[in-house]
Amino acid sequence: MGLLVNELRETSASGKTRSYEWRVTQLNALSNLIDDHEQEIVDALRFDLSKPPLETVAYEIALLKNSCKASSLKELKHWMAPEKVRTSLATFPSSAEIVSEPLGVVLVISAWNYPFLLSLVPVIGAIAAGNAVVLKPSEIAPASSSLLAKLLGKYMDNSSIRVVEGAVDETSALLQQKWDKIFYTGNGRVGRIVMAAAVKHLTPVVLELGGKSPVVVDSNINLEVAARRIIAGKWGCNSGQACVSPDYIITTKDYAPKLVDALKSELDKFYGKNPLESKDLSSIVNSNHFARLTKLMDDDKVSGKIVCGGEKDEKKLRIAPTVLLDVPRDSLIMTDEIFVPLLPIITVDKVEESFDVINSGPKPLAAYLFTNKKALKEKFVTTISAGGLVINDTTLHLAVHTLPFGGIGDSGVGADHGKFLF
Repeated sequence: MGLLVNELRETSASGKTRSYEWRVTQLNALSNLIDDHEQEIVDALRFDLSKPPLETVAYEIALLKNSCKASSLKELKHWMAPEKVRTSLATFPSSAEIVSEPLGVVLVISAWNYPFLLSLVPVIGAIAAGNAVVLKPSEIAPASSSLLAKLLGKYMDNSSIRVVEGAVDETSALLQQKWDKIFYTGNGRVGRIVMAAAVKHLTPVVLELGGKSPVVVDSNINLEVAARRIIAGKWGCNSGQACVSPDYIITTKDYAPKLVDALKSELDKFYGKNPLESKDLSSIVNSNHFARLTKLMDDDKVSGKIVCGGEKDEKKLRIAPTVLLDVPRDSLIMTDEIFVPLLPIITVDKVEESFDVINSGPKPLAAYLFTNKKALKEKFVTTISAGGLVINDTTLHLAVHTLPFGGIGDSGVGADHGKFLF
């Protein structure tokens, strides 16, 4: 690994990656890669996650194209230009400006749940900022990892952009090297390992982690629309295997039965009476995650709380969309990020009490509120601390590249998207 990093550092020191022309050439090459191999990307994700083609196109390919073309290529020259700033009378007649410069050699460690999006968006940012970059895809999505290695080797400047495949040993070896920035996407446990390794070299990091992203549901809403948007954000995003996926719902005791009925009705429209056979539902990534999910469902504190779904097929690694009502807050399913197609509902007497429930735990990556009450919206924004807030929808902020995307506290450090990633 040391030899690889030294080679890239020599390229970076030569100034090759600093020019606008190099950056644009590489971003165009990456855009062409996506256009030329869209079907192969769909097939790889079908193999790794049984991900429906429409979901791959909408949540990986389209977002990548937008990031590559609409953001970096459109704005890059403007981003690179020195930013003039005011000076004071004490320094008259001086002028001053902020000049952006590449950090050097960047390491990107990606995740398995959106293996192309979460691999290539940080690579786009590293290239746009004029850096050499090493990508380490997740071995848990082997077809995607192999395809990324093959295509980046074919399309990109290999003196500046490389892919390292492998598992824990390879990742550990990479983390022993000195980097100028590390961008990690994954869980908090590994995020702490990455940060500890970075500290040895005082390397800055971006940690895109997860967390228990709550959905607060008020009674003053269009219930049918809210149910559809919760379902799309929960099960339409890789069957809940997404960092911004709704993790649990908080609503009032009186309103919970109506919400459950609406979710049941809309789930039938999304996935039919036998969701385990639906072609629109992703599978659980592997047997280890399936076993973890089964343990959550078999917990004595929640085993009788299932009000919708609960069916599972271990051979196909499939779990039906499952809703649980009145889940105890000290149950296994409420102690950590779920990352599976289970959606627990906890109830409170008044909807305002939900804010105290959220703030009593670690800060989430995202928090969602469904209401038409102006005062409740304002209180939500001023009271809840999360990486991102969305009102009357879920996960939508992920597609807005003019907003920073990232966590706070346990849900992450730093941000990406567009200029923020640059």
